[in-house]
Amino acid sequence: MPVPAHTASTAATAYPRGRTRPPNSNAADARALTQVLFEQLAKLEPGTPEHTRVRAALIEVNLPLVRYAAARFRSRNEPMEDVVQVGTIGLINAIDRFDPERGVQFPTFAMPTVVGEIKRYFRDNVRTVHVPRRLHELWVQVSGAIEDLTVLHGRSPTTAEIAERLKLSEEEVLSCLEAGRAYHATSLEAAQEGDGAPGLLDRLGYEDPALSGVEHRDLVRHLLVQLPERERRILLLRYFGNLTQSQISAELGVSQMHVSRLLSRSFARLRSANQIDT
Repeated sequence: MPVPAHTASTAATAYPRGRTRPPNSNAADARALTQVLFEQLAKLEPGTPEHTRVRAALIEVNLPLVRYAAARFRSRNEPMEDVVQVGTIGLINAIDRFDPERGVQFPTFAMPTVVGEIKRYFRDNVRTVHVPRRLHELWVQVSGAIEDLTVLHGRSPTTAEIAERLKLSEEEVLSCLEAGRAYHATSLEAAQEGDGAPGLLDRLGYEDPALSGVEHRDLVRHLLVQLPERERRILLLRYFGNLTQSQISAELGVSQMHVSRLLSRSFARLRSANQIDT
């Protein structure tokens, strides 16, 4: 579902007076501006021009979050612009539901909604295998010709008969027939054509165990930057520097008990933020 055209044009002028563009700065600046905009939004009556202006500003300043989430689906071979548009719908829904009083950072709250909207798009609207637009259009003609010729001859038509009917080459017809299979998934355990032919499952390579951690590492990296610098440093010293709590306390000049409390607090924040279903 594309984003309404007026959203982008409204957002271009939707910043607080004296600011016409979002700041070209880091994520901390974006979070600070987001907080200010939510504070303004809470004071405005929904449906008023000012409310619409601030809401559009929130959408635009948080679009990098959508692009970050969309990049995780780059391997799906769908146009990235379409994925970003779908993710933006999730961002808008998150903005409308966000309650700043709960004490949760907006990116942490919005990410599950954005990713969930993108996953729903792939689940409901995308074919099993991506088919080029030209082949998709030809497949419609080929499937129609197959039905007509089957009725005419009382049997399934040959590739040559379909090609002659549509004034296409036999190679184009074969490509369309292959593309038509993209609308249906086949079990990996299903036997292939020919007696005794092994199924696809028997011919697949092994799954690299490190792949399962790639998405989690990206998520952890995204969450770590939201921690205070001191807590982030303690986590790095503990789990990347392999220092004990006693060594960390000596390094930072604080008590070991204080280090333990900070670690526990950091874990609680990371667990509460990690709500994305995988």
